Order: sequence, then C-alpha cells, then structure tokens
Amino acid sequence: MNPVERVRTFLAKFPYSIQVLEFDESTSTAEDAARTVGVEVGQIAKTILFLIGDDPVLVTTSGDQKVSQSRLKRHLGVSGKVKLPHADLTREITGFPLGGVCPFALKNPVRTLIDVSMQRFPVVYIAAGGSQAVAAVTVEQLLEITGGELCDLTGQPVETPQ
Repeated sequence: MNPVERVRTFLAKFPYSIQVLEFDESTSTAEDAARTVGVEVGQIAKTILFLIGDDPVLVTTSGDQKVSQSRLKRHLGVSGKVKLPHADLTREITGFPLGGVCPFALKNPVRTLIDVSMQRFPVVYIAAGGSQAVAAVTVEQLLEITGGELCDLTGQPVETPQ
C-alpha cells in the first residue's frame, strides 16, 4: 500500500470525515502547500523527525514557526544532541518521504509532539503521505489521532489570523 493510501486507511478508523486531498502541484514544503491549498503558511502543519541520540521524536508545528532545540530537549528531559536524520532514515522510521511526512499512520511508533502554535487556526493542513497530498484536521483531532502531547516548542509569539 502506498503511503497516501496508508494515511487514508488509518483515518477511516476514526469518527471524523477527514479527507486526503491530492493536488497536481507540490505540497512538499510549508510554502508550497500554502500556495497550493490557498491558505497562509502558518496554517500548514509541518511534521519534522528529530533524533536525540538514537531516539526519534516527531514534532508537528505551524509552517511559519521554527522548533527550538533547547525547548525540545527541555520538554523531553534530555541533554543529547538534536539531529535531523537523512531522507532514507526518515523514510525507514516513518514510512514517509521527506515532504510527505504525516504525524500518524507511521511505519514505526514514534513519540509525537504537537506544538501549540497551530491552535490559532480552526483547521491545519498536514502532509498526508506524499509530496502532493494533505488533509485538513483540527488540533484536537490531531492530538487524538496521534496520541501526541501538546506543548510549546517554538516559544514564539503567534498572531491569530483576522
């Protein structure tokens, strides 16, 4: 089963009508996805795999925010070096290619952190397994679907959209 279909199948287990949207244009970066979907960059939920030592952790945050490594380490209670794995290792751990990493329907269980920066939007658009697929979810749905932890990993003030 391809990664986009894996996301669809996973979503069908939940009592939501979340649809995977596929486009002809790229959604592989927050900027690309915002342009393709027609929303602001902050409404795109980017999911990044980090390695701290040998331990993977997924962080999903607004596309207009940067994850603070010091906040990430403090939240996790660790002091090791934070690294971004290469594309092959990201695919091996998550089952998704870079530009399509979804925070659920993962190949392997990974601790998932959901950043508070996305709470300013009624819905956010997550990557749905490929570089041309997204799905609209609420932060509450994302927390339930991922079993993730809500936390502040950016520490940046965020403006609520008008």
